[in-house]
Amino acid sequence: MNRPRVKVLIVEDDLVDRMACRRAFAADPDSNFELIEADSGQQGLLQARSAAPDCILLDYHLPDVTGLEFLARLSVDGGGAAIPVMMLTGADSATVAAEAMRRGARDYLVKDVDGRYLDMLPTAIHRMLREQRLLVDKRQVEAKFRTLVEQIQAITYIAALDAPQTLLYISPQIQTLGFTPAEWLSDPKLHASRMHPAERGWVQAAIEESRMAGAAMRLEYRLMARNGDALWFRDQAEVVRDEAGEPLFMQGILVDITQNKLAEQALQQSQDELRRLAAHQENIKEHERKRIAQEIHDELGGLLTGIKAYISVAMERAAAAGSPAEPLLADASALAQDAIQTVRRVITDLRPSVLDQLGVWAALEWYAGQIEQRSGLHCISHVTPAAAALELGPERSTMLFRIVQEALTNVVRHAEASTVQLDVDLQDDILQLSIIDDGKGIDTERLLNRESWGILGMHERSRHFAGELKITGKPGQGTTLLLRLPLEGSNEQ
Repeated sequence: MNRPRVKVLIVEDDLVDRMACRRAFAADPDSNFELIEADSGQQGLLQARSAAPDCILLDYHLPDVTGLEFLARLSVDGGGAAIPVMMLTGADSATVAAEAMRRGARDYLVKDVDGRYLDMLPTAIHRMLREQRLLVDKRQVEAKFRTLVEQIQAITYIAALDAPQTLLYISPQIQTLGFTPAEWLSDPKLHASRMHPAERGWVQAAIEESRMAGAAMRLEYRLMARNGDALWFRDQAEVVRDEAGEPLFMQGILVDITQNKLAEQALQQSQDELRRLAAHQENIKEHERKRIAQEIHDELGGLLTGIKAYISVAMERAAAAGSPAEPLLADASALAQDAIQTVRRVITDLRPSVLDQLGVWAALEWYAGQIEQRSGLHCISHVTPAAAALELGPERSTMLFRIVQEALTNVVRHAEASTVQLDVDLQDDILQLSIIDDGKGIDTERLLNRESWGILGMHERSRHFAGELKITGKPGQGTTLLLRLPLEGSNEQ
């Protein structure tokens, strides 16, 4: 069986002690120790550079330097900085041993007069080399992690759990904000001070709550760069736990989402402008409908009424003269009456006068009655006293009427229902309107169809007034439309 080879540099001026160490290593059954000897500190430093030993066994008392001076020189020598050192001290040198460990020695053995330390020497060397390998592996993993962390397009950090404002590590990407890692870590209050004033309070509270509770966190807020720019960041952090499940620290990343936020704000602004334009166009359309309805009423309605009156006078004169009335006159009178009814229906479809004269609640009840009369669909409408006492402005009144008009038209065309119920209520400054039918139920595909202009129009009308409109349905169980319209802050109450 091949025993592993271990190269040990013994820096010891006492020949007898070196011989004793050789015997102790030679007797070890587990390893093949190759020994390199030096009887002075200077020679030991030269051997450390040239022979590249696996470890050094160092006596404290040397003729030219002390063991502590040897450690100091070894630490500044790039070639020997990674060589683990075991210090040999006297029985009364505990202070020296502690100082040696502080200066870089990995372990120490006390030279006792009975030489028992020699029995422990091979085992102690094996233990030190095993710890050295673990340390090297750890440093390699840390180096790989640090390289990875410092290449990603985000600021990474490690935070203490028991002190919410204390960071244990921050990656160099913090330079995005104009600060070095050293600056950021040296001032625990710097993070909070760079938060945008509008968000600082709730962000600090959320971070403290997350770290003290050891809970995951995801926030979006602004940080002020050193040059004054406000940058948006998404702050995500998770708790890192040990093998037993105990929390160790919080590890997180700060991702710059400024461009995404600017795009989001631009998109929102565009959507708001489109909605304002759509609302403006709806107002223009309603005014135009009202104007056309008024002109039809005044001009065409007046003409038809005059024609019917002339026909009636002609028929009355014929009857007074004892002559039979011309049959075509009676037909013309009937046609004139039909034309008048058609004009009234067109005027009502364009802009029902009841909406302007009696208000939206009377208009809704009237329209439900019209639907029942025309289609045979049983319409039940109920407006609570609290809602009936509410006086809405013309724009909101028109919006409510058009949504109900579109909804009831859809019920007649598509639902195959026998009954539909319209309810309006007012609770806590929220106007709630529901339309429920007992038809076949709207299908999900139609709800998701962005080309269903009637449904899309209802949504857009309600959004203009901060309303929330939901349409739900199940096959065979009918469809429900629910509109919630906030009125708080409105002068229409």
